[in-house]
Amino acid sequence: MRRASGAMFGLAYGDSLGAPTEFLTMEQINRRFGEHGPAQPDGDPALVTDDTQMAIAVGLALLDALANPPFTPGLVAPMWRRRFVDWLNSPDNNRAPGNTCLRACRSLEAGKPWVQATVADSKGCGANMRVAPVGLAPGLTDETRAGASQLQAALTHGHPTGLAASELTAFAVRWLAGGMDPSDLPAALRDRCHEQRTAYHERWLGDLWRRAGTDAPETFIARGWDECLAVLDRLDGAVARGDRAADPCAATGAGWVAEEALATGLLCFLLFPDEPVRAIRRGAASSGDSDSIACLAGAFAGARHGMGAWPDEWSARIEYAADLARIGAAWD
Repeated sequence: MRRASGAMFGLAYGDSLGAPTEFLTMEQINRRFGEHGPAQPDGDPALVTDDTQMAIAVGLALLDALANPPFTPGLVAPMWRRRFVDWLNSPDNNRAPGNTCLRACRSLEAGKPWVQATVADSKGCGANMRVAPVGLAPGLTDETRAGASQLQAALTHGHPTGLAASELTAFAVRWLAGGMDPSDLPAALRDRCHEQRTAYHERWLGDLWRRAGTDAPETFIARGWDECLAVLDRLDGAVARGDRAADPCAATGAGWVAEEALATGLLCFLLFPDEPVRAIRRGAASSGDSDSIACLAGAFAGARHGMGAWPDEWSARIEYAADLARIGAAWD
């Protein structure tokens, strides 16, 4: 089924579909693209945004780290730093990148310790739009996958909700790639929130919690899990209503922040669990951060269905196809 490739290409396809609708109202999207949103990635190459660029950076650094075991935070953090700084200085970094990522990466480039470089109060969706490769990487324990998914987020986004939402995104991808039925996913994510509510991964995060001025690391991280639980309540209600035609952002949020991007991307996937293209089109036809929402929906759908989820001809046109294929083939 080539599930890793399906997820990597799926996130890029969703990103590409959502790029031209970001910052548009639903009325503008419907007028320009019709009620179902863009039908396919446009152009040759079909361009993506910083969402895919940074997911590739996470994935390529992971490939390097896993090829040089043991896999530790001390090994992978400098690799992610280098890839993020390379992204910062790339001439292709002209796709309306998020201010948090730019600010933090400039500090990383200046040589600051990442705990000082991160934007401590930001929980923007840049924390979890790029985490899918951590969910796809094989052979990691749950503790390692959790710590790694939070660390890659923490390099730029130091808010506990960005950390928790990134872990949930990575585990959703992992579980779907492992065969979990989509209908079981919301409850599994909720259970993860409860199980991990006071689990602070000090080996991966160091003393990041002190940046928030909280009294203990457990207090710091619990805030993130609580905010994720709250948005999962909204997700449950939206899935139960099953309204495929409504703007998904009206139910689970516009996706500019991490927990809403997770929930709204999941909503688009869960409304169309067996129709991957419809799922990313729904993400693109949304009033919020449409490229990130469709990007996440594409990662979930591709992890579930594999590369066969997507039209064959799209892979020849999508930007960065060689990098996407390299990461996917390594983990299929």
